[in-house]
Amino acid sequence: MEELRKTLSLYELNALVRQTLESGMPDDYWVEAELSEVREVRGHCYMELIQKEAHSNTPVARASAKCWASTWNLVKPHFERVTHQQLHAGMKVLLKVYPQFHENFGFSWIVADIDPTYTLGDMARKRQEIIQQLKDEGVFELQRELRLPMFCQRIAVISAEGAAGYGDFCRQLAENEYGFHFDVTLFPAVMQGEQVEQSIIAALDKIWNTSEAQPCFDAVVIIRGGGATADLSGFDTLALAENVAQFPLPIITGIGHDRDESILDMVSHTRVKTPTAAAAFLISNLKQVLDAINDAQVRITRYAQQKIKQEVVIDALYNRIIAAITQRVVALQGKVEAIEAKMPIIIDRKLQHERHRLQLIEEKTKSLDPALLLKRGYSITLKDGHTIRDASALRPGDEIETRFTNGSVRSTVNP
Repeated sequence: MEELRKTLSLYELNALVRQTLESGMPDDYWVEAELSEVREVRGHCYMELIQKEAHSNTPVARASAKCWASTWNLVKPHFERVTHQQLHAGMKVLLKVYPQFHENFGFSWIVADIDPTYTLGDMARKRQEIIQQLKDEGVFELQRELRLPMFCQRIAVISAEGAAGYGDFCRQLAENEYGFHFDVTLFPAVMQGEQVEQSIIAALDKIWNTSEAQPCFDAVVIIRGGGATADLSGFDTLALAENVAQFPLPIITGIGHDRDESILDMVSHTRVKTPTAAAAFLISNLKQVLDAINDAQVRITRYAQQKIKQEVVIDALYNRIIAAITQRVVALQGKVEAIEAKMPIIIDRKLQHERHRLQLIEEKTKSLDPALLLKRGYSITLKDGHTIRDASALRPGDEIETRFTNGSVRSTVNP
């Protein structure tokens, strides 16, 4: 039995596997998978593929894949041009693959093509899910409710240390045509790759801890320049968006890309395209404040001048009124003095006139004195003290009194 047993070397066994795969699976296959690792080595791209359960992170399948340089040099730029993303861990992809088994290196899937539209659709779905979650949490618009300080000059910058974009930003601020002064403090962070989220969040924490100890920043600027234009996945994460949205200082983003806004852009206070645009925005904000101050100064000066003119007019009117009153008083005083001079003469004349009138009245009164009539032989008949001028006023039995010049008599009226 031992002599009839056929044995194979490992190489022969692996060759048999290769021949079986080549004959049994001769076609290319489109496969959906998630990337758990991506790396480039000498122009080739090596990928670790994974599939997870629908509602958990438990892996149910794993495989390795390779994209040779001749294919990768064509696939990569097309994928990045369409998605504006680089291949990275956690990304879902649709790969066109065929099996390959090498006697020395073992089994691997060889990538012949990558469909960027599949990844683009998955990215869009994830973006919308994150945006909706931020809105449901009530934090999506929080940054826009903050007010940029009028004198926004103390700036905390999150950027890669030594990055060209950071240098452009600082140079633009320093060389502004108005001579404005800005205090810029850099908080270095990774601005591309898988560490973007954690690095920027850590920088925000440092800024806030510094501000808590002593308020020293008016705004935060997150800028990126000089990196790969397609490597923007780190700015579309939920954790980073939540941290930025709820940060207590206004955050300005200038990440340096022309595609649709990243989620980081959407939740920031102000979004501009480039680091230099961020600097221009800060300069423009301060220029608007300067213009407002100059305008207020002009208006205050104009108002003060108007008030001074009004006071001059009022002073002139007051002087005219005082002069008119003085003139009127002087005129009236002259009349009063003239009247005072004439008063003794007028009074004397009036008294003489009244004395003469009294004399006339006295003489007239004397001429009407009943005593004079009695002296002339006339008599006066009285009844009950009243003068009787008509006999018909008397009745039989009435007592009457007759007065003469000397004496009087009483009598009774007979029928």
